[in-house]
Amino acid sequence: MPTPERLEAFIAAVESGAHAQAIEDYYTADASMRENQAEPRRGRDVLVAHEKAVLARTAKVESTCVRPVFVNGDHVVIRWIFVFTGKDGRTRRMEELAWQRWEGDRIAQEEFFYDPAQFQPS
Repeated sequence: MPTPERLEAFIAAVESGAHAQAIEDYYTADASMRENQAEPRRGRDVLVAHEKAVLARTAKVESTCVRPVFVNGDHVVIRWIFVFTGKDGRTRRMEELAWQRWEGDRIAQEEFFYDPAQFQPS
């Protein structure tokens, strides 16, 4: 179960834009991520590489945690809003729920729920 301080530090890392570094610092070596019930990606190195690839396709990502954050033992739910600015200057806003299962002070499993229609540029 994450301590409140550890959870807040994770949120602050993501909000600061350190997305790939947050995976390195806050996920277990064998962590998994799954998006909208797709096949999960497994292993922290794979997760970091995927995040870096996503970030390489953008000029900027602004990340905001919408409070409250829900914690029940080892399970955490965070509502995120991301604003992606493409290299062409177009922006898109994405809202998602992230369900996490923590093992001690690290995330072992994470699943994202969002509407893919949000990926349409504005």
